[in-house]
Amino acid sequence: MYVDDRLATVLRARVGGSFAAVTQFRQLVDLLGTLPSEARGEQVDAAWARLAEVSAEIPVEDRAAALREPGLRLRSSRLIAELARTGAPVASAALGAARLTEAQWLDLVPALPVQIRGLVRQRTDLGPKVEGLLSRLGIAPRGLPSAGAVTQIAANDVNAPREGRQNLELPPAEGIGAIVRRIEAYRKRKAEAGLALTDQPPAPEAAALASGPVDAFAFTCDERGRINWAEACAAPATIGLRIGTSDAASAVVSASAVVEAFRRRQPIRCGRVGVCSAPTFAGAWQLDASPIFDPFGHFTGYRGRFRRPPSQAAQARATPDSSADRVRQILHELRTPVNAIQGFAEVIQQQLFGPTPHEYRAHAAAIAGDAARMLAGFEEMDRLARLNSGAMTLDPGTCDMAAVTQTLVGQLNTHLGQRSSGFDLALDPGVLPVALDAAEAERLCWRLLATLAGVAAPGEKLKIRLRRKRQMIRLDVELPGALSIKDDLFHASPPPAASPLSAGMFGAGFALRLAAAEARSAGGDLVRRDARIRLELPEAAGGLTQPAPDHNQKEGFTG
Repeated sequence: MYVDDRLATVLRARVGGSFAAVTQFRQLVDLLGTLPSEARGEQVDAAWARLAEVSAEIPVEDRAAALREPGLRLRSSRLIAELARTGAPVASAALGAARLTEAQWLDLVPALPVQIRGLVRQRTDLGPKVEGLLSRLGIAPRGLPSAGAVTQIAANDVNAPREGRQNLELPPAEGIGAIVRRIEAYRKRKAEAGLALTDQPPAPEAAALASGPVDAFAFTCDERGRINWAEACAAPATIGLRIGTSDAASAVVSASAVVEAFRRRQPIRCGRVGVCSAPTFAGAWQLDASPIFDPFGHFTGYRGRFRRPPSQAAQARATPDSSADRVRQILHELRTPVNAIQGFAEVIQQQLFGPTPHEYRAHAAAIAGDAARMLAGFEEMDRLARLNSGAMTLDPGTCDMAAVTQTLVGQLNTHLGQRSSGFDLALDPGVLPVALDAAEAERLCWRLLATLAGVAAPGEKLKIRLRRKRQMIRLDVELPGALSIKDDLFHASPPPAASPLSAGMFGAGFALRLAAAEARSAGGDLVRRDARIRLELPEAAGGLTQPAPDHNQKEGFTG
Protein backbone atom coordinates (compact mmCIF):
# COMPACT_ATOMS: atom_id res chain seq x y z
CA MET A 1 0.00 0.00 0.00
CA TYR A 2 1.41 3.39 -1.02
CA VAL A 3 0.20 6.20 1.29
CA ASP A 4 0.78 9.89 0.67
CA ASP A 5 -0.76 12.61 2.86
CA ARG A 6 -0.42 15.16 0.06
CA LEU A 7 -2.67 13.05 -2.16
CA ALA A 8 -5.24 12.87 0.62
CA THR A 9 -5.15 16.66 0.99
CA VAL A 10 -5.69 17.23 -2.72
CA LEU A 11 -8.45 14.64 -2.94
CA ARG A 12 -10.37 16.28 -0.07
CA ALA A 13 -10.55 19.56 -2.01
CA ARG A 14 -13.68 20.11 -4.10
CA VAL A 15 -13.60 21.65 -7.54
CA GLY A 16 -15.78 24.77 -7.69
CA GLY A 17 -14.82 26.41 -10.97
CA SER A 18 -12.48 26.36 -13.94
CA PHE A 19 -9.56 27.91 -12.05
CA ALA A 20 -9.92 25.38 -9.21
CA ALA A 21 -10.13 22.56 -11.74
CA VAL A 22 -6.88 23.61 -13.43
CA THR A 23 -5.19 23.98 -10.04
CA GLN A 24 -6.25 20.49 -8.95
CA PHE A 25 -5.25 19.07 -12.34
CA ARG A 26 -1.76 20.48 -11.93
CA GLN A 27 -1.50 19.25 -8.32
CA LEU A 28 -2.55 15.72 -9.29
CA VAL A 29 -0.15 15.64 -12.24
CA ASP A 30 2.70 16.86 -10.02
CA LEU A 31 2.02 14.24 -7.32
CA LEU A 32 1.32 11.33 -9.66
CA GLY A 33 4.30 12.36 -11.75
CA THR A 34 6.65 11.77 -8.79
CA LEU A 35 5.21 8.37 -7.82
CA PRO A 36 6.85 5.18 -9.02
CA SER A 37 5.00 3.65 -11.97
CA GLU A 38 4.28 0.54 -9.90
CA ALA A 39 2.69 2.53 -7.02
CA ARG A 40 -0.73 1.16 -6.05
CA GLY A 41 -3.27 1.80 -3.31
CA GLU A 42 -6.69 3.24 -2.64
CA GLN A 43 -5.48 6.83 -2.64
CA VAL A 44 -3.44 6.33 -5.80
CA ASP A 45 -6.42 4.76 -7.59
CA ALA A 46 -8.67 7.57 -6.35
CA ALA A 47 -6.13 10.12 -7.61
CA TRP A 48 -6.12 8.55 -11.09
CA ALA A 49 -9.92 8.58 -11.15
CA ARG A 50 -10.04 12.23 -10.01
CA LEU A 51 -7.47 13.16 -12.66
CA ALA A 52 -9.69 11.67 -15.35
CA GLU A 53 -12.73 13.56 -14.02
CA VAL A 54 -10.93 16.89 -13.80
CA SER A 55 -9.34 16.44 -17.24
CA ALA A 56 -12.76 16.05 -18.79
CA GLU A 57 -13.77 19.48 -17.42
CA ILE A 58 -10.71 21.36 -18.72
CA PRO A 59 -10.14 22.29 -22.39
CA VAL A 60 -7.18 20.66 -24.10
CA GLU A 61 -5.34 23.98 -24.48
CA ASP A 62 -5.63 24.75 -20.78
CA ARG A 63 -4.33 21.32 -19.85
CA ALA A 64 -1.39 21.75 -22.21
CA ALA A 65 -0.62 25.19 -20.75
CA ALA A 66 -0.71 23.77 -17.21
CA LEU A 67 1.78 21.08 -18.19
CA ARG A 68 4.16 23.72 -19.58
CA GLU A 69 4.31 25.70 -16.33
CA PRO A 70 7.75 25.66 -14.65
CA GLY A 71 8.37 23.48 -11.63
CA LEU A 72 6.17 20.58 -12.75
CA ARG A 73 7.69 17.18 -11.97
CA LEU A 74 6.97 14.50 -14.57
CA ARG A 75 9.07 11.44 -13.74
CA SER A 76 6.43 8.73 -14.20
CA SER A 77 6.31 6.98 -17.59
CA ARG A 78 2.84 5.66 -16.71
CA LEU A 79 1.45 9.17 -16.29
CA ILE A 80 3.09 10.45 -19.46
CA ALA A 81 1.65 7.53 -21.43
CA GLU A 82 -1.84 8.34 -20.14
CA LEU A 83 -1.46 12.05 -20.93
CA ALA A 84 -0.18 11.27 -24.43
CA ARG A 85 -3.46 9.54 -25.26
CA THR A 86 -5.56 12.64 -24.57
CA GLY A 87 -4.63 14.74 -27.63
CA ALA A 88 -1.63 16.12 -29.48
CA PRO A 89 -1.33 19.45 -27.55
CA VAL A 90 -1.35 17.69 -24.19
CA ALA A 91 0.99 14.98 -25.47
CA SER A 92 3.44 17.56 -26.81
CA ALA A 93 3.47 19.46 -23.51
CA ALA A 94 3.82 16.27 -21.44
CA LEU A 95 6.66 14.87 -23.56
CA GLY A 96 8.42 18.23 -23.47
CA ALA A 97 8.22 18.44 -19.66
CA ALA A 98 9.08 14.76 -19.03
CA ARG A 99 12.18 13.97 -16.99
CA LEU A 100 12.73 10.28 -17.62
CA THR A 101 15.70 7.95 -17.56
CA GLU A 102 16.88 6.21 -20.70
CA ALA A 103 15.31 2.94 -19.52
CA GLN A 104 11.96 4.69 -18.98
CA TRP A 105 12.08 6.18 -22.50
CA LEU A 106 12.80 2.75 -23.96
CA ASP A 107 9.76 1.40 -22.14
CA LEU A 108 7.53 4.37 -22.97
CA VAL A 109 8.14 4.96 -26.69
CA PRO A 110 6.62 1.67 -27.97
CA ALA A 111 3.55 2.26 -25.78
CA LEU A 112 2.86 5.69 -27.28
CA PRO A 113 0.30 6.08 -30.07
CA VAL A 114 1.95 5.95 -33.49
CA GLN A 115 0.98 9.54 -34.35
CA ILE A 116 2.51 10.78 -31.07
CA ARG A 117 5.90 9.06 -31.29
CA GLY A 118 7.25 11.72 -33.64
CA LEU A 119 6.90 14.31 -30.87
CA VAL A 120 9.64 12.55 -28.92
CA ARG A 121 12.10 13.60 -31.65
CA GLN A 122 11.70 17.21 -30.51
CA ARG A 123 13.82 16.45 -27.44
CA THR A 124 17.59 16.84 -27.61
CA ASP A 125 18.54 14.88 -24.47
CA LEU A 126 17.65 11.36 -25.62
CA GLY A 127 20.35 8.72 -25.31
CA PRO A 128 21.76 6.73 -28.24
CA LYS A 129 19.62 3.70 -27.39
CA VAL A 130 16.42 5.77 -27.56
CA GLU A 131 17.56 7.39 -30.81
CA GLY A 132 18.19 3.93 -32.24
CA LEU A 133 14.75 2.71 -31.11
CA LEU A 134 13.06 5.70 -32.77
CA SER A 135 14.97 5.03 -35.98
CA ARG A 136 13.88 1.36 -35.96
CA LEU A 137 10.28 2.49 -35.47
CA GLY A 138 10.57 4.72 -38.56
CA ILE A 139 10.72 8.06 -36.70
CA ALA A 140 13.33 9.94 -38.74
CA PRO A 141 15.21 12.92 -37.26
CA ARG A 142 14.32 16.41 -38.45
CA GLY A 143 16.63 19.28 -39.39
CA LEU A 144 19.76 19.62 -41.49
CA PRO A 145 21.78 16.50 -42.38
CA SER A 146 24.64 15.63 -40.08
CA ALA A 147 27.95 17.31 -40.95
CA GLY A 148 29.68 13.91 -40.95
CA ALA A 149 27.12 12.16 -43.12
CA VAL A 150 28.07 11.35 -46.71
CA THR A 151 25.22 12.03 -49.12
CA GLN A 152 25.55 11.38 -52.85
CA ILE A 153 23.95 14.28 -54.75
CA ALA A 154 23.57 13.87 -58.50
CA ALA A 155 23.66 16.76 -60.94
CA ASN A 156 20.01 16.32 -61.84
CA ASP A 157 18.86 16.57 -58.21
CA VAL A 158 17.79 20.16 -58.85
CA ASN A 159 14.70 18.80 -60.57
CA ALA A 160 14.02 16.19 -57.91
CA PRO A 161 10.57 16.22 -56.25
CA ARG A 162 10.28 18.67 -53.36
CA GLU A 163 9.42 15.94 -50.88
CA GLY A 164 12.77 14.27 -51.63
CA ARG A 165 14.84 17.26 -50.58
CA GLN A 166 16.40 17.71 -47.16
CA ASN A 167 14.25 19.40 -44.55
CA LEU A 168 15.96 22.66 -43.61
CA GLU A 169 13.99 23.40 -40.44
CA LEU A 170 16.41 24.40 -37.68
CA PRO A 171 15.88 22.78 -34.26
CA PRO A 172 15.30 25.67 -31.84
CA ALA A 173 17.54 24.27 -29.11
CA GLU A 174 20.59 23.69 -31.35
CA GLY A 175 23.61 25.92 -30.97
CA ILE A 176 24.55 28.51 -33.58
CA GLY A 177 27.98 26.96 -34.11
CA ALA A 178 26.55 23.52 -34.88
CA ILE A 179 24.00 24.99 -37.30
CA VAL A 180 26.70 26.95 -39.14
CA ARG A 181 28.89 23.85 -39.46
CA ARG A 182 26.01 21.83 -40.87
CA ILE A 183 25.09 24.57 -43.34
CA GLU A 184 28.70 24.69 -44.52
CA ALA A 185 28.76 20.90 -44.95
CA TYR A 186 25.52 21.07 -46.97
CA ARG A 187 26.88 23.84 -49.19
CA LYS A 188 30.16 21.94 -49.71
CA ARG A 189 28.36 18.81 -50.87
CA LYS A 190 26.26 20.83 -53.34
CA ALA A 191 29.34 22.67 -54.60
CA GLU A 192 31.15 19.36 -55.19
CA ALA A 193 28.18 18.18 -57.26
CA GLY A 194 28.34 21.36 -59.37
CA LEU A 195 24.98 22.72 -58.22
CA ALA A 196 23.98 26.34 -57.69
CA LEU A 197 23.99 27.33 -54.03
CA THR A 198 20.39 28.42 -53.77
CA ASP A 199 20.00 27.80 -50.01
CA GLN A 200 22.09 30.68 -48.76
CA PRO A 201 21.64 31.92 -45.17
CA PRO A 202 19.53 35.08 -44.95
CA ALA A 203 21.71 38.12 -45.42
CA PRO A 204 20.55 40.11 -42.33
CA GLU A 205 21.16 37.22 -39.97
CA ALA A 206 24.55 36.38 -41.51
CA ALA A 207 25.61 40.01 -41.24
CA ALA A 208 24.42 40.18 -37.64
CA LEU A 209 26.87 37.47 -36.60
CA ALA A 210 29.74 39.77 -37.53
CA SER A 211 28.18 43.03 -36.40
CA GLY A 212 29.15 45.06 -33.34
CA PRO A 213 27.66 45.07 -29.81
CA VAL A 214 23.87 45.20 -29.48
CA ASP A 215 22.33 47.30 -26.70
CA ALA A 216 18.67 46.37 -27.24
CA PHE A 217 16.42 44.24 -29.43
CA ALA A 218 12.74 43.32 -29.67
CA PHE A 219 11.52 39.72 -29.47
CA THR A 220 8.52 37.44 -29.09
CA CYS A 221 8.35 34.04 -27.40
CA ASP A 222 5.87 31.18 -27.23
CA GLU A 223 3.93 29.98 -24.20
CA ARG A 224 6.95 28.01 -22.97
CA GLY A 225 9.18 31.08 -23.05
CA ARG A 226 11.19 30.02 -26.11
CA ILE A 227 12.11 32.98 -28.34
CA ASN A 228 10.57 32.42 -31.79
CA TRP A 229 11.28 35.86 -33.32
CA ALA A 230 13.83 38.60 -32.75
CA GLU A 231 15.14 41.61 -34.62
CA ALA A 232 17.65 40.85 -37.37
CA CYS A 233 20.56 42.14 -35.27
CA ALA A 234 19.87 39.52 -32.58
CA ALA A 235 18.00 36.70 -34.32
CA PRO A 236 20.95 34.34 -35.01
CA ALA A 237 22.12 34.34 -31.39
CA THR A 238 18.78 34.45 -29.56
CA ILE A 239 16.09 32.51 -31.45
CA GLY A 240 15.58 29.25 -29.61
CA LEU A 241 16.69 30.58 -26.21
CA ARG A 242 14.18 30.24 -23.41
CA ILE A 243 13.24 32.90 -20.86
CA GLY A 244 11.28 32.49 -17.65
CA THR A 245 13.52 29.87 -16.01
CA SER A 246 16.10 30.15 -13.23
CA ASP A 247 17.83 26.90 -14.19
CA ALA A 248 21.60 27.50 -14.02
CA ALA A 249 22.07 25.13 -16.98
CA SER A 250 19.85 27.28 -19.20
CA ALA A 251 21.30 29.74 -21.71
CA VAL A 252 19.07 32.46 -20.19
CA VAL A 253 18.98 32.56 -16.38
CA SER A 254 16.11 34.72 -15.09
CA ALA A 255 15.75 36.30 -11.67
CA SER A 256 13.03 34.95 -9.40
CA ALA A 257 10.79 37.97 -10.07
CA VAL A 258 10.88 37.21 -13.80
CA VAL A 259 10.17 33.50 -13.20
CA GLU A 260 7.21 34.33 -10.97
CA ALA A 261 5.80 36.91 -13.40
CA PHE A 262 6.10 34.41 -16.26
CA ARG A 263 4.37 31.73 -14.20
CA ARG A 264 1.51 34.10 -13.41
CA ARG A 265 1.35 35.47 -16.99
CA GLN A 266 1.95 39.01 -15.70
CA PRO A 267 3.82 41.90 -17.35
CA ILE A 268 7.57 41.93 -16.75
CA ARG A 269 9.16 45.28 -16.00
CA CYS A 270 12.93 45.76 -15.66
CA GLY A 271 13.41 42.05 -15.04
CA ARG A 272 16.99 40.87 -14.51
CA VAL A 273 18.25 38.09 -16.79
CA GLY A 274 21.70 36.72 -17.59
CA VAL A 275 22.45 35.41 -21.09
CA CYS A 276 25.10 32.75 -21.84
CA SER A 277 25.06 32.91 -25.63
CA ALA A 278 27.30 34.41 -28.29
CA PRO A 279 29.99 36.73 -26.80
CA THR A 280 28.23 39.79 -28.23
CA PHE A 281 25.07 38.95 -26.25
CA ALA A 282 26.53 37.37 -23.11
CA GLY A 283 26.09 39.12 -19.78
CA ALA A 284 23.37 40.97 -17.92
CA TRP A 285 20.19 42.28 -19.58
CA GLN A 286 16.99 43.96 -18.49
CA LEU A 287 13.74 42.51 -19.79
CA ASP A 288 10.46 44.34 -20.43
CA ALA A 289 7.65 42.22 -21.85
CA SER A 290 3.86 41.92 -21.95
CA PRO A 291 1.87 38.68 -22.14
CA ILE A 292 -0.06 37.81 -25.33
CA PHE A 293 -3.48 36.15 -25.32
CA ASP A 294 -5.50 34.86 -28.26
CA PRO A 295 -9.17 35.92 -28.84
CA PHE A 296 -10.30 33.06 -26.59
CA GLY A 297 -8.18 34.22 -23.68
CA HIS A 298 -5.50 31.56 -23.97
CA PHE A 299 -1.94 32.56 -23.17
CA THR A 300 0.29 32.34 -26.26
CA GLY A 301 3.55 33.92 -25.08
CA TYR A 302 5.23 37.29 -24.55
CA ARG A 303 6.35 40.17 -26.71
CA GLY A 304 8.86 42.66 -25.43
CA ARG A 305 12.38 44.01 -25.50
CA PHE A 306 15.78 43.13 -24.12
CA ARG A 307 18.05 46.04 -23.23
CA ARG A 308 21.40 46.34 -21.57
CA PRO A 309 21.49 47.99 -18.12
CA PRO A 310 22.93 51.52 -18.46
CA SER A 311 26.37 50.52 -17.17
CA GLN A 312 26.48 47.41 -19.37
CA ALA A 313 25.41 49.36 -22.46
CA ALA A 314 28.28 51.81 -21.97
CA GLN A 315 30.63 48.87 -21.55
CA ALA A 316 29.40 47.20 -24.75
CA ARG A 317 30.01 50.37 -26.75
CA ALA A 318 33.48 50.95 -25.29
CA THR A 319 36.67 50.01 -27.07
CA PRO A 320 38.00 46.88 -25.35
CA ASP A 321 41.13 47.29 -23.23
CA SER A 322 43.28 44.19 -22.85
CA SER A 323 43.55 43.89 -19.04
CA ALA A 324 40.28 45.65 -18.16
CA ASP A 325 38.37 43.61 -20.72
CA ARG A 326 39.68 40.38 -19.19
CA VAL A 327 38.59 41.53 -15.73
CA ARG A 328 35.11 42.39 -17.01
CA GLN A 329 34.86 39.02 -18.78
CA ILE A 330 35.79 37.19 -15.58
CA LEU A 331 33.21 39.20 -13.65
CA HIS A 332 30.52 38.27 -16.19
CA GLU A 333 31.41 34.60 -15.76
CA LEU A 334 31.26 34.96 -11.98
CA ARG A 335 27.93 36.77 -12.01
CA THR A 336 26.12 33.98 -13.87
CA PRO A 337 26.41 31.26 -11.18
CA VAL A 338 25.93 33.77 -8.35
CA ASN A 339 22.76 35.09 -10.03
CA ALA A 340 21.53 31.51 -10.37
CA ILE A 341 22.27 30.75 -6.69
CA GLN A 342 20.48 33.92 -5.63
CA GLY A 343 17.49 33.05 -7.81
CA PHE A 344 17.19 29.53 -6.38
CA ALA A 345 17.56 30.86 -2.82
CA GLU A 346 14.78 33.39 -3.41
CA VAL A 347 12.56 30.68 -4.87
CA ILE A 348 13.03 28.60 -1.69
CA GLN A 349 12.73 31.54 0.69
CA GLN A 350 9.53 32.83 -0.95
CA GLN A 351 8.03 29.32 -1.28
CA LEU A 352 7.23 29.89 -4.95
CA PHE A 353 7.03 26.17 -5.74
CA GLY A 354 5.38 25.00 -2.53
CA PRO A 355 5.64 25.08 1.27
CA THR A 356 9.17 25.01 2.68
CA PRO A 357 10.25 24.45 6.33
CA HIS A 358 11.16 27.67 8.13
CA GLU A 359 14.69 26.46 8.84
CA TYR A 360 15.37 26.02 5.12
CA ARG A 361 13.80 29.39 4.39
CA ALA A 362 16.17 31.00 6.90
CA HIS A 363 19.17 29.31 5.26
CA ALA A 364 17.93 30.41 1.83
CA ALA A 365 17.51 34.01 3.01
CA ALA A 366 21.09 34.02 4.31
CA ILE A 367 22.36 32.60 1.02
CA ALA A 368 20.41 35.22 -0.95
CA GLY A 369 21.92 37.97 1.23
CA ASP A 370 25.45 36.65 0.73
CA ALA A 371 24.85 36.45 -3.03
CA ALA A 372 23.60 40.05 -3.08
CA ARG A 373 26.76 41.21 -1.28
CA MET A 374 28.93 39.30 -3.75
CA LEU A 375 27.09 40.85 -6.69
CA ALA A 376 27.55 44.30 -5.15
CA GLY A 377 31.29 43.60 -4.86
CA PHE A 378 31.45 42.42 -8.48
CA GLU A 379 29.67 45.61 -9.53
CA GLU A 380 32.28 47.73 -7.73
CA MET A 381 35.14 45.81 -9.37
CA ASP A 382 33.49 46.17 -12.77
CA ARG A 383 32.99 49.91 -12.22
CA LEU A 384 36.66 50.37 -11.26
CA ALA A 385 37.88 48.40 -14.31
CA ARG A 386 35.73 50.45 -16.68
CA LEU A 387 36.76 53.76 -15.11
CA ASN A 388 40.47 52.90 -15.25
CA SER A 389 40.25 51.75 -18.87
CA GLY A 390 38.26 54.78 -20.00
CA ALA A 391 35.32 52.60 -21.02
CA MET A 392 33.09 54.60 -18.70
CA THR A 393 32.85 58.24 -17.64
CA LEU A 394 30.69 59.83 -14.98
CA ASP A 395 27.55 61.65 -16.09
CA PRO A 396 28.19 65.36 -16.68
CA GLY A 397 26.10 68.08 -15.07
CA THR A 398 26.25 70.62 -12.26
CA CYS A 399 25.30 70.43 -8.60
CA ASP A 400 25.93 72.23 -5.33
CA MET A 401 28.70 70.35 -3.50
CA ALA A 402 27.88 72.18 -0.29
CA ALA A 403 24.29 70.94 -0.28
CA VAL A 404 25.37 67.39 -1.13
CA THR A 405 27.99 67.32 1.64
CA GLN A 406 25.68 68.83 4.25
CA THR A 407 22.96 66.30 3.50
CA LEU A 408 25.29 63.30 3.72
CA VAL A 409 27.04 64.53 6.86
CA GLY A 410 23.67 65.02 8.53
CA GLN A 411 22.60 61.47 7.65
CA LEU A 412 25.88 59.95 8.85
CA ASN A 413 25.96 61.99 12.08
CA THR A 414 22.48 60.71 12.95
CA HIS A 415 23.87 57.19 12.97
CA LEU A 416 27.33 57.96 14.38
CA GLY A 417 25.90 60.01 17.24
CA GLN A 418 24.99 56.77 19.02
CA ARG A 419 28.72 56.06 19.31
CA SER A 420 29.65 59.68 20.19
CA SER A 421 31.53 59.96 16.91
CA GLY A 422 30.79 61.76 13.66
CA PHE A 423 31.89 64.59 11.39
CA ASP A 424 32.57 68.25 12.26
CA LEU A 425 31.78 70.21 9.07
CA ALA A 426 33.14 73.63 8.11
CA LEU A 427 32.42 75.08 4.66
CA ASP A 428 32.69 78.31 2.73
CA PRO A 429 29.50 80.37 2.46
CA GLY A 430 27.35 80.31 -0.63
CA VAL A 431 26.99 77.80 -3.42
CA LEU A 432 29.96 75.59 -4.29
CA PRO A 433 29.07 74.25 -7.75
CA VAL A 434 30.93 71.29 -9.26
CA ALA A 435 30.84 70.07 -12.88
CA LEU A 436 29.31 66.70 -12.04
CA ASP A 437 25.83 65.21 -12.08
CA ALA A 438 24.12 65.39 -8.67
CA ALA A 439 23.60 61.63 -8.41
CA GLU A 440 27.24 60.93 -9.30
CA ALA A 441 28.49 63.54 -6.83
CA GLU A 442 26.33 62.09 -4.08
CA ARG A 443 27.56 58.56 -4.81
CA LEU A 444 31.21 59.68 -4.76
CA CYS A 445 30.87 61.65 -1.52
CA TRP A 446 28.91 58.88 0.16
CA ARG A 447 31.56 56.32 -0.79
CA LEU A 448 34.28 58.50 0.71
CA LEU A 449 32.49 59.61 3.88
CA ALA A 450 30.79 56.27 4.64
CA THR A 451 34.10 54.44 4.25
CA LEU A 452 35.80 56.77 6.74
CA ALA A 453 32.83 56.63 9.11
CA GLY A 454 32.83 52.83 9.08
CA VAL A 455 36.50 52.79 10.22
CA ALA A 456 36.16 55.55 12.83
CA ALA A 457 36.37 54.40 16.45
CA PRO A 458 33.70 55.26 19.05
CA GLY A 459 34.16 58.81 20.31
CA GLU A 460 36.28 59.82 17.30
CA LYS A 461 35.27 63.12 15.64
CA LEU A 462 36.53 63.77 12.11
CA LYS A 463 36.91 67.34 10.84
CA ILE A 464 35.73 68.25 7.33
CA ARG A 465 36.54 71.42 5.42
CA LEU A 466 34.80 72.25 2.11
CA ARG A 467 35.96 75.30 0.17
CA ARG A 468 36.81 76.82 -3.23
CA LYS A 469 40.48 76.80 -4.23
CA ARG A 470 41.91 77.76 -7.63
CA GLN A 471 38.77 76.92 -9.66
CA MET A 472 38.46 73.61 -7.82
CA ILE A 473 36.07 72.61 -5.06
CA ARG A 474 38.20 71.01 -2.35
CA LEU A 475 36.92 68.66 0.35
CA ASP A 476 39.45 67.84 3.10
CA VAL A 477 38.53 65.10 5.59
CA GLU A 478 40.54 64.08 8.64
CA LEU A 479 41.55 60.42 8.55
CA PRO A 480 40.41 58.09 11.34
CA GLY A 481 43.17 56.76 13.57
CA ALA A 482 42.92 53.27 12.10
CA LEU A 483 43.72 54.63 8.61
CA SER A 484 46.18 57.38 9.51
CA ILE A 485 48.78 54.81 10.64
CA LYS A 486 48.69 52.99 7.27
CA ASP A 487 51.47 53.63 4.78
CA ASP A 488 49.31 52.84 1.71
CA LEU A 489 45.82 54.20 2.18
CA PHE A 490 44.56 52.68 -1.07
CA HIS A 491 45.79 49.14 -0.47
CA ALA A 492 42.90 46.65 -0.69
CA SER A 493 42.48 44.47 2.38
CA PRO A 494 39.66 42.41 3.91
CA PRO A 495 37.15 44.58 5.78
CA PRO A 496 37.17 44.42 9.60
CA ALA A 497 34.30 43.13 11.67
CA ALA A 498 30.84 43.72 10.23
CA SER A 499 29.67 47.32 10.52
CA PRO A 500 26.35 48.96 9.56
CA LEU A 501 28.44 51.40 7.49
CA SER A 502 30.26 48.89 5.33
CA ALA A 503 33.18 49.93 3.14
CA GLY A 504 32.20 47.20 0.72
CA MET A 505 33.20 43.62 0.08
CA PHE A 506 36.90 44.48 -0.39
CA GLY A 507 37.53 46.88 2.47
CA ALA A 508 38.30 50.57 2.89
CA GLY A 509 41.38 50.59 0.63
CA PHE A 510 39.47 49.33 -2.39
CA ALA A 511 36.56 51.70 -1.72
CA LEU A 512 38.93 54.69 -1.60
CA ARG A 513 40.68 53.51 -4.79
CA LEU A 514 37.28 53.36 -6.53
CA ALA A 515 36.44 56.85 -5.21
CA ALA A 516 39.77 58.10 -6.60
CA ALA A 517 38.99 56.61 -10.02
CA GLU A 518 35.57 58.30 -9.97
CA ALA A 519 37.16 61.64 -9.03
CA ARG A 520 39.72 61.39 -11.86
CA SER A 521 36.96 60.52 -14.32
CA ALA A 522 35.18 63.74 -13.29
CA GLY A 523 38.34 65.80 -13.88
CA GLY A 524 39.44 65.91 -10.24
CA ASP A 525 41.47 63.73 -7.89
CA LEU A 526 41.50 62.03 -4.50
CA VAL A 527 44.87 62.06 -2.73
CA ARG A 528 46.29 61.77 0.77
CA ARG A 529 47.70 64.82 2.53
CA ASP A 530 49.44 63.61 5.72
CA ALA A 531 46.61 62.94 8.20
CA ARG A 532 43.92 64.08 5.77
CA ILE A 533 42.44 62.85 2.52
CA ARG A 534 41.60 65.46 -0.10
CA LEU A 535 38.90 65.27 -2.78
CA GLU A 536 39.07 67.89 -5.55
CA LEU A 537 36.45 68.37 -8.26
CA PRO A 538 36.40 71.04 -10.99
CA GLU A 539 34.20 74.03 -10.31
CA ALA A 540 31.24 74.46 -12.69
CA ALA A 541 32.03 77.35 -15.03
CA GLY A 542 28.50 78.72 -15.26
CA GLY A 543 27.59 78.14 -11.63
CA LEU A 544 24.09 77.18 -10.55
CA THR A 545 20.85 79.00 -11.18
CA GLN A 546 19.19 78.15 -7.89
CA PRO A 547 19.73 80.48 -4.91
CA ALA A 548 22.42 79.55 -2.45
CA PRO A 549 21.19 77.85 0.71
CA ASP A 550 21.89 79.43 4.09
CA HIS A 551 24.72 77.20 5.37
CA ASN A 552 25.78 77.18 9.01
CA GLN A 553 29.52 77.74 9.33
CA LYS A 554 31.94 76.22 11.80
CA GLU A 555 35.61 76.64 12.44
CA GLY A 556 37.72 73.95 10.79
CA PHE A 557 41.31 73.15 9.98
CA THR A 558 42.99 74.77 6.99
CA GLY A 559 44.77 73.12 4.10
